[in-house]
Amino acid sequence: MKNFKICLLGLLILIFSANNSIAKDQQLISKFEQANEFYNQAVYDSALMLYNAVMDEGYASDALYYNTANTYFKLKEIPSAIVYYEKALKINPSDEDILHNLNIANSMIIDKIEDIPQLFFRVWWNTFYTMLPADTWAWISVIIFMLTLVSAYVYFTVYNVGLRKISFFLGLLLLFFSIASFGLASQKYYYTQQTNEAIVFIPTITVKSSPTASSVDLFVLHEGTKVTLLDHAGGWQKIRIANGSVGWLPDEVLTGI
Repeated sequence: MKNFKICLLGLLILIFSANNSIAKDQQLISKFEQANEFYNQAVYDSALMLYNAVMDEGYASDALYYNTANTYFKLKEIPSAIVYYEKALKINPSDEDILHNLNIANSMIIDKIEDIPQLFFRVWWNTFYTMLPADTWAWISVIIFMLTLVSAYVYFTVYNVGLRKISFFLGLLLLFFSIASFGLASQKYYYTQQTNEAIVFIPTITVKSSPTASSVDLFVLHEGTKVTLLDHAGGWQKIRIANGSVGWLPDEVLTGI
């Protein structure tokens, strides 16, 4: 009887927690939809307040970031818009609307920095890598692994030699693709969780040769420019821009993506 009561209490706690979680999700969805209505009515300040409230609850999605970016764009806060377009793109790198709006926002900033030309195989890999979001690669990995198990079942249960050979080599091939797709999903998820890029959030800033204000001036950047974060030391970030130039900037002038 005591064990039964403990199990019943645990079940009630689980049901209560699930109901609270569902209620919280519904509240977030309601806030998100209300924010969309404010945006459609051109009440951008109110829309932004609700989008930020949803994000403050720990929710993240490409749609939320994209809508937030559009709101900042309407408010003419271009650096903030670029930050959230980039965040949305990290989650869903193949979305044409995000790419289009990000390109428009980038066309409105001062710095026009040319990317370093990449080797052809690197371009191919980036195209393949950005083809699908992390959760899609994860589902692909699961499906391929299930097919691998089917091949293994055929190999161990069928007596036909030719069919066993086919199932064996097919199973090895499927196992390879399952591991590869799982690796892609893991890498993309890790990438979305890391802050290894940032946007400059000050009208004009001089990049330094070392992490001190008295060091040599290297070049000037303007707000909205995207940089890659390489290292951190004493309130300074070592950064690299698209053309390969490297230098140091204070933490406070950067907002991570």
